[in-house]
Formats: sequence, C-alpha cells, structure tokens
Amino acid sequence: MNRYTIIDFETTGNSPKNGDRIIQIGLAVIEDGVIVDRYASFVNPEKSLPLFIQQLTGITDEDLKDAPLFEEVAPELLKRLDGAYFVAHNVRFDLNFMNAQLDVSGYDPFTGPTIDTVELARILLPTAEAYKLSSLAEYLEIQHDNPHQADSDAEVTAELLLFLFDKLYGLPLVTLEQLAELSTRLSSDMEVVLHEIMQDKKNRIEPEGNFEIFRDIAIKLQEQISEVDSPHQSIQFEHAQKEFEQKMAETIPDFEVRTGQSDMMKQVAHAFDTNQHILIEAGTGIGKSLGYLLPGVVHAKNSGKPVVVSTHTIQLQEQLLQRDLPFLRDILPFSFKATIIKGRSHYLDLTRFEQQLHHVEEDNYDTILTKAQILVWLLETDYGDVEELNLSSGGKIFWHQVKSDAAVSANHRSPWFSRDFYHRRKRFAMNADLIITNHALLFSDLINEHQLLPAYQQAVIDEAHHLEDIATEFFGIKTDYFSILQGFVRMGLKDGDGIYGKVLSILKNLEVEVEETKNEIDAYVKTILGDVDELFRMLHRYVQKNIHRSNEIGRLSYRITGENGSAWEAIQEADHRLVFYLKDLDKSLKKLEKELDLKEDELTREQLNTSADFKGIHASVLEELSKVDYLLLNESENDVKWVEIDPKGSLNSAFLFSRPVEVGSLLSSDYFGKKKSILLTSATLTVKNSFDYITKRLGLEEFGPLIHQYHSPFDYSEQARLMIPTDLPMIKDVSDVQFVEHITDAILQIARVTRGRMLVLFTSYDMLKKAHHRMKELIAHDELTLISQGVDSGSRVRLTKNFKESEDAILFGTSSFWEGVDIPGEDLSCLIIVRLPFSPPDNPVFQARSEQLKSSGGNPFMELSLPEAIIRFKQGFGRLVRSQRDRGAVFIFDRRIISTRYGRLFVKSLPDVPLIKGTTEELVNELDLWL
Repeated sequence: MNRYTIIDFETTGNSPKNGDRIIQIGLAVIEDGVIVDRYASFVNPEKSLPLFIQQLTGITDEDLKDAPLFEEVAPELLKRLDGAYFVAHNVRFDLNFMNAQLDVSGYDPFTGPTIDTVELARILLPTAEAYKLSSLAEYLEIQHDNPHQADSDAEVTAELLLFLFDKLYGLPLVTLEQLAELSTRLSSDMEVVLHEIMQDKKNRIEPEGNFEIFRDIAIKLQEQISEVDSPHQSIQFEHAQKEFEQKMAETIPDFEVRTGQSDMMKQVAHAFDTNQHILIEAGTGIGKSLGYLLPGVVHAKNSGKPVVVSTHTIQLQEQLLQRDLPFLRDILPFSFKATIIKGRSHYLDLTRFEQQLHHVEEDNYDTILTKAQILVWLLETDYGDVEELNLSSGGKIFWHQVKSDAAVSANHRSPWFSRDFYHRRKRFAMNADLIITNHALLFSDLINEHQLLPAYQQAVIDEAHHLEDIATEFFGIKTDYFSILQGFVRMGLKDGDGIYGKVLSILKNLEVEVEETKNEIDAYVKTILGDVDELFRMLHRYVQKNIHRSNEIGRLSYRITGENGSAWEAIQEADHRLVFYLKDLDKSLKKLEKELDLKEDELTREQLNTSADFKGIHASVLEELSKVDYLLLNESENDVKWVEIDPKGSLNSAFLFSRPVEVGSLLSSDYFGKKKSILLTSATLTVKNSFDYITKRLGLEEFGPLIHQYHSPFDYSEQARLMIPTDLPMIKDVSDVQFVEHITDAILQIARVTRGRMLVLFTSYDMLKKAHHRMKELIAHDELTLISQGVDSGSRVRLTKNFKESEDAILFGTSSFWEGVDIPGEDLSCLIIVRLPFSPPDNPVFQARSEQLKSSGGNPFMELSLPEAIIRFKQGFGRLVRSQRDRGAVFIFDRRIISTRYGRLFVKSLPDVPLIKGTTEELVNELDLWL
C-alpha cells in the first residue's frame, strides 16, 4: 500500500540559504485513494514578515507570535512522512525548505521518494492553459477557498493528486509502458507507481476505450471521413434567412432582428451569387460573423463548392468553431460540414514522432517531458494541432523534430499515412462546405501553387484591415543567424550526429566508402559556420555604427539603400565567399544522396524515412542560405531591404529582411483577378467614411467592388467618453524622461478612480519600458497591479488572461494590443492612448512606400501615413466597448488630436462619442462622477 503525504509551506521568502523561514504548514495524507489525515499549523519564524508576504498570504505577525517553533512541529511532520511519498506542487521548493529547517533543528533530511504535481499535471493535462495551483483548481473545478494558505493549498494539491492518479489509471497499458520507460528521467519518482498500476491492469481485462493501438502507440479513434460528396441542394437564401431569424426569435428571449446583420447577410449572398468582390465595414456589435457565415453556407450548399473563411487571429477562429458554427448548426434546417485547416507545421507527424519516441539516450529533460505529454495528448486530440498543447520552451524546440514538414513528412508510403493529422485535415477540407483558415495560410497557399486548400472561388476575409501587412510579409523574405544554424543542427552537420550521422552509418553498413566525402563535408561545414557567424557579426557592427534608435520591439533597424564604403564591401566579400563554399558543400551532400538512391532497394522503412529527412533538410538549409545572397547581393526594383539587430543580444543577432514596397498589383493579378467573389470585412476599413484608401492599397480599384458600411448599434453617447487632457506636454517639447513623468502621474490619477481595469496603449516599446519602471515606483503603496507587454513574460493571450484575473490591474501594451484583445464588461473601464498611432518614420517599408508615392506626385502624409494611423486608432478605440452593457472612457494623451487640422479626422472616424477637454484633474473628477 502506498502512502502519500501532500505538503505545502508558506514561507518568508524564496531562499532558505538567505535565512527565509517556514511560517505555515499544511498537509494531507492519502492512503488507498482516500485522505486519511490532515495537519496544519502556523510556525513562528522568529522574524517579522515582509509586507508582500502578508499581502500574498493574508498571514500577519500577530498570527505567528504565539505559534510553535519549527523544531516543535518537526516531529508531527516526520511522523506523517515516515514510509510515505513527499508530494508537493513544485516539490523542489518545499522539500529544500523543509530539509534546510530540519538540518538547523538537528534532524536528518528527508531522502524518500517524491512526486511533483506540477510535473504530473503537465504530462497528464497536456492541454491545460496553466499549471499554477489556482489555475488547475479552476480548470478541474476543485474548490479552492484560500489560495496561498498552506492548509487550503495542501488540500487542493491532494485533490489534484487523486484526480491525476485516476487519469493515470484510465490510460491504456501500452501508453503506461511508454511513460514508465520515460519516467526514469523525470523529477518525480513515478516508476513504482506506474509498475503497480500496470501490474493491476495486466491482471484484469482492459475495457475497450475510445482509442486504437497502432504500431504500439495508442491514439484516439478518429472520425471517419465520408468520401461521399454532400448532394447539391437548392436552398433559397431568403427562406434560409427567414427561418434563421424565426428560430432565433424562438430560442432567444426578447430577440430583435439586428437590421445591420440582416442586411449584411443579403449583401454577401448577392455578391456571391453575382460573382462580385465586396467590402463591408461592420461596427462592433453588428454580429458580422453570422452575417457572412449564413450566406457562405447557403452558397456552398447551392454551388457544391467550398467557401473559405480566413481570419487573422486564432481567437476569432476559436470563436467561429466553438460558438458561431455550432449555433448555426442548431438553427438551420439542413446540415453542413465545416472544418479548420492551418499551416502544415501546426500538425504532429506521427511517423516522425514514432521515430523519436524510442531514442531517449540523448534527450534532455524538456524533451522527455514533451514526449510524455504527447503520448497522453494522442488519446485526446482530434486535430493533432500544436495550439492545443501547453509546451515548455524546450518542448517547442522538440516540436520542430516531430511537426509535419513538406520536405520530410509522411508520404503515402508511410504506414501512418491514413492516420496522418495534416493529410486528414486536407481530406476533410475536400468535403467541407466551409473551410476556416488564417490569412497566413491563404497566402502560403497562393505562393505554393495551391497545395493546401481545395479549389475555391468564394472567400470571406475577416479582419481584412490586416491583409496588406500579411501579404507584404508573405511576399517578402527574412533570415537570421539562428535560422541558418538551426538547419545545420537539425541535420546533425554541426556536431556530426543526428540525421547526417545516421546516413553515414547506413552507408557504412552497406559497405559504401564515405570517409573522403565525410572529411570534405566536415571541413566545408566548419568554414561555412565560421563565415556565417562572422558575416552576421559584421552586419551587427554595421547597424550599431549607423543607427541609434530602437523600434517598437526594442531592435535597431537599418535600411539598405545603395550602400558603399569599405565596411559594406567587406560584408559583400564575406557573402561571396559563403556562396562559393556553399556550392562545394551542396555537391558533397549530393554525393551521399546519390549513394542512398543507388541502394534504395536495400533500405528498411526507417532508413528510407531517414534518407527523405536528409534530403528535405538539405534543401531547406540551402534555401535559408540562398536568402542571404538575395538579401545582400541582388538589387530589386519593388523590394525594400533592411537589417535589424538586437542591441542587447549576442554579437551575431542580426536579422535580414526584404519586402515588396507595393502589394496591390500582386494581389490584383494573383488573387482577386483569379477569384469570383471575395468578401473583405472588418470593423475598421474606412477613413472619413470612404473605402478609397483600402481599395487602392489592396489593388481592388479595377474590380469596382460593392461597398457597405454598418455602424455599431451601441449607444456611444451613453456608453463612452472621449477625454483629452490639455495640461500634458507635447512629446517634442520635453525630454523623454519628463514626458514619461507627466504621463505616469496622469495614469496613476486616473487609475485611482477606475481602480485599475485599464489598458494603456503605447506606440513605442522603449516608451512603454520607461513608463513601466516609473509606474512601478509610483504604485508601490497603491493596491494596483501592473502588467506590461515585453517586460512581464508571456504571450498577448496570457497577459490578457492575467489582466482579467487580477482585480485593479493596469495593462501596458504596444502594437499587438491595439486590436484583437477582447476584454468585455467590468474588467476594462478605461483605455489610454498615449500617442496617435502613426507608423515610425524610419520603418523601412513605410519609408519606401512614402518615397514611391512622392515620386508619383502623391502626398505620403495624407494618402498613407494618416489613413493608416486612423484605422489603427479606430482599432484601439474598439477595445473599450464590446457589448451593450459596457461603459468606459478613452483618454488621448496626444494633444495633436485637438490642436491640428488632421487631428479632427481621428475624432470624425469614431462613432458619436462625447468629447471632453480639460486638465487631468478636471477630467478625473468628471470621470469619477460619470463612472
């Protein structure tokens, strides 16, 4: 019988070495799957508590003054640990603390087996969003009354352990055997536990679950793909819409037809039926997703051809899949098929995973953990999509070895082909009425001659204000030192192992003479890696010498235009040298490939896969390196080229970019000209109520697209206020330090009224960082939490979630927070726009576009800079009011909005919202009364 003692300590700080002490013990003992004993006690640390510990735990010096000393409670601890597993959520922390204090009190340290519930949760709950105890409690609906109190935390950890053991017990035997093989390299001592569960399972007949075992790996039974085309149906759109609205009225109390949404549906249906492109601006609250999904489904059913729906953000894809499409399915009188397809690298390649699974000798801890996560995830996933997984940073590196990859992945000869996630997605897409995808895939499909999406003539491009930027990026090229090095590492050329090592040993076993070729390759690789390193160091030095202002992600960028001088000549010389050696390396690698081809009939399946991998990575290494050549040595009319460096990064952290200056003509000929009807929609497509800017930028002028604008149904005169402080300085009139002082003082005054719940949008990362540091000092005595993009780690989604979970939080964000962040209701009451969001004048693409406009007699400010800023501004403003019940204020800290002629155009672009000017103090008082 196993005994598990689950322990949690609250402490005065993080380091027993620096004299931190335990202040509270909570524990629970589990035997036979039941909690049989509990113990809790305060502990007197013989020192006063830091303020932040009192705030975090709610424990005060008063609570501890009559508490027993650690040496008095140690016997209670040790008695319950006798013959037991020591279990904790992050076991290293609690165990180190306890052993340090046992040592001081004259007891021997605990040396028995341990289990870390963080590690176990990572493996058995591979799709959980976070592994903090409070997050897991919420995820599993475990009652957690007092987070950061040891007794409550220990109780919740015990419940968590029981849940995880239950889950472990439900896994198929084959998965348990594989986990047991990996478990010797985990932190938790799980071998005995796993062997006991396996023994128990072997003695019973395993019930059949929703999985199959194929090639010794258990995977979830996959939905059958019906190869039968759904019959063409003749559905009258007017009937379908009427039925939709009737059903809505039956299911939703007080339902009123949204006139904007209803008309949008008709216009989209009309455009699709008459083969016309159409632009629709639909303000927040129109319900644009259903506005295009219903006509899209009807058109697909009638034509027997799919309609593609493309979004920019993953959030919108999730919303379509989890909310809008199921809703539509429930309401419509006919069935339809919808599927999602993402870029290839999102999907797990089961052939590659099977190969990697049993090679564990060289694996590091993160790789072992990730393999264990994937084994459990395979019993749950329908898609095999990496977005579902919560991987560590080391796990993300391992993903590159097992993701689907056109160069090296499962072909129809692989036994896994029929179960391959990526090819299944493609087959589902062949039979779907609606295909949900993203802008990036839409373009990579265009560039890769339509390998991913089935043929389609109608598409919806949602969040279409991004289209120009995404197309610019996709028709462009980029590379950096790390991307090049990674190819050599993946191939095993850097260390002479990996796939390269495997190929050499395959050929040696077949008695092919490879020594001479190997020596050539090793010599070339050594030279090339040295040259690449030196080239990127030279680029780094060149930029550092020539430029001193960082961009919004903290990098320095330098545009390459007609460079000359000895430093640039040296860079080009180094590039020529690199190209020369590359050709030699390529020849030598091809010799090995030729030998493999000659011996093809003698190779095993695994050896054939290795050969395919080798060729695939070889091609991608060459492609990566050929980019350097293009970026540094070739001139091109319509391209702008630049180098970015990370001034705080390593001396070779330089990044090379090339982008087309103008993509309208490319889109016009390669996309819009080849499709019958594309709907472009967003909440922000117009400038001064006109679609001219977007039509021109995207090359749509010659098609004369239909245009419609639907204003938001929200009552902005009641729900929002636009406030402009007149006492803040213009940024050009003061130093950066003074400007930051003024704005942070103002932010604090406003935050005290709104109790945080505030999003502050910056246009410069540098300014954000400076404001963060000053703000931290200012709020030291206020109960406000500051979360800042780029300073606090985590993705935009994670930072937004932290913001929603904290009361009284202030969130600082740059460019990516200007949109796509959805914080409805009470969580967000105030939005501050620090500066009007003009593109920085030294952004290379923006510079090149301005020059092109100027040379053709245009006005870069009025035709490019201003419209772009207004659209971004409208996006930022749109963060505030997300529903009928939201209320909030938008502060603009940039007086240009009222002091310049063009500033009025920003205000005019917004819905009718009351505008109030005054000193910061006057506005804060006004806000206090209004909120």
